[in-house]
Order: sequence, then structure tokens, then C-alpha cells
Amino acid sequence: MKKVKVSLRPVVTKINLPTVLKSTILPGDSIERLFIATQVGEIFYIGNGSIRTFLDIRPRIIKLGTSEQGVSGAGYDERGLLGLAFHPKFYNNGLFYLHYSVAGTQGPGALSEHFKPDPCDPGTLNLRWINRETQYDHIDTVEEWILQSNGQPQKRRTLLNLRRPFFNHNGVNSLNFSPETVKLVLTTGDGGAGYDPFNLSQDNMEIAGKIIEIDVAKNTIITNPPVVTRFNELPAPIQETLTVIAKGVRNIPGISYQRFYNQYIKYVGNVGQDLAESIFSFVQYKPIPVTQLVQASLRNTELNQEGLINLGWRGWEGAFPTSIIRGCSENPALDEKTIAFYDETVITSVRRLQPLTSYFHNDPRPDKFGGTALTGVQAYMGDGIPDLTGSVVFTDLARRESQNQVRGVLAYTRVRTDGNLNDFSVIETDYNFGSQSAYYVSLGTNLDQTRLYLSVHGSMKVTDFNQGTVFEIVP
Repeated sequence: MKKVKVSLRPVVTKINLPTVLKSTILPGDSIERLFIATQVGEIFYIGNGSIRTFLDIRPRIIKLGTSEQGVSGAGYDERGLLGLAFHPKFYNNGLFYLHYSVAGTQGPGALSEHFKPDPCDPGTLNLRWINRETQYDHIDTVEEWILQSNGQPQKRRTLLNLRRPFFNHNGVNSLNFSPETVKLVLTTGDGGAGYDPFNLSQDNMEIAGKIIEIDVAKNTIITNPPVVTRFNELPAPIQETLTVIAKGVRNIPGISYQRFYNQYIKYVGNVGQDLAESIFSFVQYKPIPVTQLVQASLRNTELNQEGLINLGWRGWEGAFPTSIIRGCSENPALDEKTIAFYDETVITSVRRLQPLTSYFHNDPRPDKFGGTALTGVQAYMGDGIPDLTGSVVFTDLARRESQNQVRGVLAYTRVRTDGNLNDFSVIETDYNFGSQSAYYVSLGTNLDQTRLYLSVHGSMKVTDFNQGTVFEIVP
């Protein structure tokens, strides 16, 4: 693949950790604006060269950086303001949507100790999430808001209230509208810890680990739905608004749509466990109405899952069977990789979607890199950077080979006409971050996908304030 070099042009500096980048045209405006949502709960937009506040929901956000599960006080967190999406008719109807972790909902977590599967101990392979009303980490909410005629945003209704088992794997850039169905798409992770302890991602009744479409045009007349973890716990009017596109999700930095003649290629990334980060693409799919899922569960009948996308987790980590890595006592330079969930790997081997590309936490090839976590996937349709036109660009949080200062990675790949696994290429950048760490935390585009934006943060901690920068990626 071609070597590509780009420049990074700062758009805004010294903001809090920027998790979501979106573009839209404000009602009564004539110019497309870049909107930036921070993990702590602020939403800004760029107007006439200055940064303006659109909405501040910091009081509504859970206290960040103080999770119970082994990172107490460490400042690292995967909760907060995670999703922002503007309705396709936002200019006329003022509707937009938020996904965030709710203040005051901190719980003890679903497990009291660190989880690691042991193929020799069936107890670790068949754990169940019990006492969910008390054994959980926090509650996430998905809400519909409206920009009123006086310019003030106001909450209209709550679409979902989701109880989450752990502090991590809640998704990021988790709300996007499908240009095909004009439905709101929620991309949510498996609920957290590592290795998906309760195998929520493959369970058809679990909301965790799925890609879900929400028909926001249907009014459920339920303004504050119950807090749930499973589809069958939802009131029937809400069930009727939901369809499931995909399961087998570990954690996911959103979904991107790329127009190709009269159809769309969908790109989704799955954050890896120990071996690989993966990007998947698909065109054809057949979403399953949640009402059908619930009926099949009630009757204990086999569900026709033809056309349902399955990313393979927890049996598969991208193109690999999910493994546990142990050091080799005879040779410290090597690792032993043991298949963690052999039976599940076999069961999902045929049903799963093969990745478009994977990149690895350890890669011996000189022109590659060791990844940490996939943080953004976006189609690029512009001609400003001709070598990237029609490609899918992605970001990794931090290159493992970073010596003194941490550096994130920008890279790209393309869909192959034969549908086979493709390679990827690192995109070189010329920006000098100096002595500052540079974690690449999110990726965004403008409305027609002709411009790319990159969020960078100077720390892994959400509690380290004013260390965020948003760049435009330019030739």
C-alpha cells in the first residue's frame, strides 16, 4: 500500500478529553460547524474561528476517574459523555441525541476480583451476572434533546437506561445515524472487565455487546424507561423501536458509512483483548427486530440469524481464537498463547464475519507498529489527500514502541474487491508534539466525509484537564 504523509493543523487546543467529533449545520445557519464533545460532559462548536459552548451537562455525568475496579483514583475511565448524534433533519427539527454515564449511579461492580478465564476451570467459563440490581458499576442513558427556538437545548425524553456491569467497554462515538434506514445506531461494548466474563456479547437477550438501531420516529409514550440489562426487560413499546444489526462486539469506536454507488459499506472496529485490533466491513445485513428476539427466547425456539452480523467475540479476537497469554519459563523472550474459550471459538467459527484488516499488539514487520487500542474508524471520500480517497482511516491510542513520549498512530486500509483480508499502512504525520504525550483518542469527519479531524489528549487520565487538542488532517 502507498506511503501517505499528512499534516496536522490545530483547530482548538487546551480542552478536556475530546471523545466525539461531529459536524452539522445549526438551524438558521449557512455554514457547517464542527462539534466537539468532551468525556466530562461539554459540547462545543467552532464558529467564526472561536470556540463556543453548545451544551454543558457536567452535573449529569458520573464522577469520573474514581471507579471501584482496580483503578480507583487512577484517573483512567471509560465512562462519561460517550455519544452525540444530530438528527439528519436537525436543521429543521432541532433534534439531537446523547449517550452518557449518569451521575450518582456508581455501584460496586459485577465481580469482586479481577477476571481471567482458565480453560481447566469450567467455573470461570460459565460465570453468570447475578444480583444485577445491586452488583453493577453504573447506569448509561440514551436521550433525545431538542434545540429550542431560543437557542437553548432541552431534554425531551429518555430512549434507554442501561445498567452496566463494569466501568469499561461502554463504546465511544457510540451514536450515529444510518443514512440507509434513517435510524439512530447505538454501538455498545460488552460491558467491560476483560474477556467478557458473562459472555454477554453472544447472548441474544443481552443489550451489551450489540449494534442496535433505534427508530426515533416512533413515539413510545414512555419518557423515562426502566433501567435494564436485557431486551426482554424493556416495555413492549420500546422493544418495537429496536432492531439488532450485530452481536459479538467487545468494544467499539462507532460505525462509519461509505456510499458506494446505490448502497453503503459499513465499517466498525472491535477493540482487541491481547493480540489484535480489528476493523470489519459489510454491505448486506438483515437486522432482527427485538420483538422477534424476545419471542424466540420466550418460546425457547431457534432464531433465524441469517443476515445478523457476528463479530465473533468472545470466542474470536479478530482473526484469532481468543487467547490467554502466559510467559514461557524456559524462554522468557517468548509467550505461550492458550485458546481461552475453545468451545465458543468452534461454535462461532462459521457464523462470524471475517475482519477487513487487523493490526497487532506485537508486529515484527519493520513498516508496522504495535497497537494498544483502536479509537476511531472513518471513511474518507475527499480528494484533498488523493492517496486516501475512498479508503477507511483509523487511529490507535498509542504506539507500543513509543520510547520517551507516547504517540498515537494514524493508519488506513481499503476494501478489497475480492472481499479478502487486506493489509494496512501507517500514515506519517509531521506534527511536533515536543515533550508532550499524544494519545490519539477519536476520529471524525465533516458531513460529506471530505475532511478528517483527529482528537489528541496529553494523558490517559480524564482527570487531567485542558490537555486536549483537535486537529484537522490536511495534505
